[in-house]
Amino acid sequence: MSADAVAATPVTGVTRLWRRELHHYPAVRTRIVCLSIVVLATVLFYYQYYVVNSVSENVLTTTGMSFMDFVWINVISVAASALASLAAGITDRYGRANLVTAGVLGCSLVCLFGLTNAHSTFAVGFWFAVLGALEGVVLVATPALVRDFSPQLGRASAMGFWTLGPVLGSLVSTVVVSSTPHLDAWQDQYWICGLAGLVVFVIALLWLRELSPQLRDQVLVSEKDLAIVEARARGIDVEAATTNPLRQMMRLDILGSAVGISLFFFIYYVAVSFFPLFFQVVLGYTESRANSLMSWMWAAQAVSLVVVGVLSDRLRVRKPFMLVGAIGAAIGTIGFIRVTASADTSYTTFAVWLSVMAISLGMGFAPWMASYTETVEDRNPALVATGLSLWGLTIRSIAAAAIILGPTVVTTVNTLVNDGPRVQGLASTYSSELATAALLTPATTAALTASPDDPMAQAQAVSEISGKSVDVVGKVITLGQKYDAQLATLAAIDPKTQTALLGDPNDQQAQVTAVEEIAKGFGISAARATGRLMSLAAVPPADLAFLDENGGAVQDAGTALQALGEVPADDLTYLQERGPAVQQAVDDAPGQWRKYFWMAVVGELLFIPFIFLMAGYWDPRRARKHAAEHDRRVAAELAALQGRPE
Repeated sequence: MSADAVAATPVTGVTRLWRRELHHYPAVRTRIVCLSIVVLATVLFYYQYYVVNSVSENVLTTTGMSFMDFVWINVISVAASALASLAAGITDRYGRANLVTAGVLGCSLVCLFGLTNAHSTFAVGFWFAVLGALEGVVLVATPALVRDFSPQLGRASAMGFWTLGPVLGSLVSTVVVSSTPHLDAWQDQYWICGLAGLVVFVIALLWLRELSPQLRDQVLVSEKDLAIVEARARGIDVEAATTNPLRQMMRLDILGSAVGISLFFFIYYVAVSFFPLFFQVVLGYTESRANSLMSWMWAAQAVSLVVVGVLSDRLRVRKPFMLVGAIGAAIGTIGFIRVTASADTSYTTFAVWLSVMAISLGMGFAPWMASYTETVEDRNPALVATGLSLWGLTIRSIAAAAIILGPTVVTTVNTLVNDGPRVQGLASTYSSELATAALLTPATTAALTASPDDPMAQAQAVSEISGKSVDVVGKVITLGQKYDAQLATLAAIDPKTQTALLGDPNDQQAQVTAVEEIAKGFGISAARATGRLMSLAAVPPADLAFLDENGGAVQDAGTALQALGEVPADDLTYLQERGPAVQQAVDDAPGQWRKYFWMAVVGELLFIPFIFLMAGYWDPRRARKHAAEHDRRVAAELAALQGRPE
């Protein structure tokens, strides 16, 4: 059936829900509606996809999975996304809108009925892989729709809004998680994003449209091209234009550009996958605070994408923005690396460097998306989705490699996630007891463990805790036992009264006061109190002086040793076995993470040479001159088609 015949076929009622093709280029209002739905769907997809990383520590602790398990779940999901994105190249032939609408519904159902019921490592991995495959299709279909509805001279602005999808998805995820700390179960987050997905599905089902193949298989440079594009559409052979699609796209400028932006976005994959975990595990942030900090990064990148997209269209160049973005991203990442070296770095400082990094990423990405689709159009405008599918495969493959490198370089996360919380909790609960244990030598600890009631081991332990010699400890114990009653009497006398009696043992007023205090302290008669005072007076002063000098320290040490002995054996053993490993991980983690981040700096710098392969100009004057020449050619061709002189 010809394009005209298809266009003439009425589309009414229920058939509008799946017959979405527009056979005439739509008015601005219709395009804005469709582009808005595409951006909304993209934000939703990435919001749903990034939730698991926003609640990563909660997922690890509740399911019992290791950090390596979590990494492989991400890698498998990314691999599924990569394969699905390559397959999504079929939208060049079969259309985009129905695929996007079905994808919105599929992802929402996975969230509502899959991930909300995932309580094991396998269940989380399976459903997240399904979500990744659906996201891979969207990675191709949605930017292809944006390209179809946007002329080249407004492409960067349109792509700037589309690239808001991943960024706003991240932002929405972090904002929702940080705003709902009362939700204890991480699965509850998927009820929220799943229900949001059903709303977007209804919107897409009712109002999302796409261009017919004959219209979208052409290059639309500006609004002035609309008449000539519709005229050409009548003679386009879609089958011939889409023959051997992958072979047509296997070109250095296309593949090199895809590799370059994928390397540039290394830090983005790290940020999405691991930054919340990094701030929680290494810096001790709560889940809510870590996600709140990430919101600054995503908000800054969102603003950058839109503003830079508009500026790129205004100046009609892409490459200068990409170059500045690459250099700025490297500077921002290096600055971030430097501040992570200090434990005193403030929340605000982190927010500033994350924002610098994010603004630079936006500066590079929005113009790149416009330039990449234009580079593909230079080869074959009928295969834009195929070109985007190669980009999807490339960026997901490099993202998977970046994620795999995480636990390879950062080996401390398992220890900090699996053992850190319990060690920290026990260390807080038994802080004074651990301080006591730290004063004991290994030999003494071993002796007490083998025989807790051994008097010699106890005396040695008290000596090490108090700092007094074993002989002094022994004498204090001996005198304490010998003068137990007298020392109890002494404790009942007020210190001021004791001082008075020491100064003058014959002070009658002090003696009377002492008797009264003893009688009151023990609840006995004055006669018995007098007897206890006389017994105390019979103690040699040297012994009392010795006990006064050493008794307090020995007694405190004995109390501390007794408290240590009351710590449950399992807790103490766990602290002794895992505590040193956790402390070593705490010491090593910042350096390991910085090494990982430096890999991102290399990727940002490697992006620069690939910029030179892409379509477009460096000089705005040359770009304006080329656009004017194009307008003259279009006017001449349209005049010829209409059968009149130019």
